[in-house]
Amino acid sequence: MPTTTTAVPRGLAGVVVTDTALGDVRGLEGFYHYRQYSAVELAQTRGFEDVWHLMFHGELPDATARADFRARTAALRHLPREVSDALPGIAAAGAASEPLAGLRTALSLLGAAQGFRPLYDLDAGRRREDALAACAAVPTLLTALYRLGQGLDPVEPRDDLSYAANYLYMMTGSEPEPERVRAIESYLISTVDHGFNASTFTARVVASTGADMAASLVAAVGALSGPLHGGAPSRALDTLDAIGSPDRIDGWVRERVLAGDRIMGFGHPVYRTEDPRSRMLRGIAEGFGGPLVAFAVEVEREVEAILAELKPGRELHTNVEFYAGVVMELCGVPREMFTPTFCAARVVGWSANILEQAEDSKIIRPAARYVGPPPPQPVPAL
Repeated sequence: MPTTTTAVPRGLAGVVVTDTALGDVRGLEGFYHYRQYSAVELAQTRGFEDVWHLMFHGELPDATARADFRARTAALRHLPREVSDALPGIAAAGAASEPLAGLRTALSLLGAAQGFRPLYDLDAGRRREDALAACAAVPTLLTALYRLGQGLDPVEPRDDLSYAANYLYMMTGSEPEPERVRAIESYLISTVDHGFNASTFTARVVASTGADMAASLVAAVGALSGPLHGGAPSRALDTLDAIGSPDRIDGWVRERVLAGDRIMGFGHPVYRTEDPRSRMLRGIAEGFGGPLVAFAVEVEREVEAILAELKPGRELHTNVEFYAGVVMELCGVPREMFTPTFCAARVVGWSANILEQAEDSKIIRPAARYVGPPPPQPVPAL
């Protein structure tokens, strides 16, 4: 093996690959932050645009900066004609898949229509403009693809609504109630960024090549689409459906744990205590109340007890996906839009990471250990 390589854990677990000023996750404490602020506190006290501004500009806006930023990003929600005209065909081609699949194509088209150029060739201001345009357009793309897939016309964005309210409005066609807007906004803020997760790392790898903003974001969307990453909120809610009633919890869970199956919505690769996002979203769900919430709380309690019994020594608690699914269900978000809603938040975190990565001209290029048959061997004759 060349002396320039170093063996590291599978999946790069725990390996520090760069410095970042965007935030961090402290898994042993059950705490994570954006810049210098608690992410959960931001989700409880600030609007989505404030956190977007923080991630892009390094500071929370004052009242004037907030108004300017909201107006600027709202104006970018409207799609170029070349993109909007292509969406029915994209939706039809992906009729059997969720809007996230169509987003990969639509984002590429958006980048071409907007004239996105390689990050390597742009100054910091132009990169930020491309990032703003992409982030503002993603909710419009996602909701249009969803509605077209349902046989409905897309709903044009409204500049007078907040990011979260406009997203729900474009999805449903009706202006949402304030309590639903605030619940979804808190969820969106809580999922803007979360350390060097798979999709964020993917975005930074592509950005390190100097590729354009759209290419970097498309790569991140592809990583998010995997069920082990962003595809879990609807699967966690499917678990509640499969259990069905409180008397089935014990038997259903034990059977799957003993079979080696994962219980979707439980466990996290970083947290060794309760996921702070889950704690916050549980509180939001309990604010709504009702049978679904009561059942979810009971399932959480019993599953954690069973996991503690069958997997002693491991701290396995609900993760963000468990109560995210409950909250989105209560707010009228269809299940096929759970992961796209996650994407509508995380695109801001991806973009902030892409902008940060673009400041470093070093390409990310790790090594792999070869474990195949020893070379060179004779090529067999025909």
